[in-house]
Amino acid sequence: MDFIQNEIKEIKKLLLALNIQQKEILTIEDASQYLGLSTSRLYKMTSNKEIPHYKPGGKKIYLKRLEIDQWITNSRVSTDDDCALDMDNYLSKPLEN
Repeated sequence: MDFIQNEIKEIKKLLLALNIQQKEILTIEDASQYLGLSTSRLYKMTSNKEIPHYKPGGKKIYLKRLEIDQWITNSRVSTDDDCALDMDNYLSKPLEN
């Protein structure tokens, strides 16, 4: 019986994730699931204007899934190889007079 209950919970999680993937506009709760962050962390991030969001009427907070994706991909951290390549490119530039 425990096995079946665990399987049902897992199916519910997958269905919720699929539902969120299909939405364009997310609530804080949806975005929390999507990003794997707590709702309190997201509230703090919106309060600090760290993540793009909307507050129609000044109350409930909404986020666009595509803007969240862009926010994530714009936060890329360069690898050591990227930095080494940038340094090599910089050092190989001819000197300008």
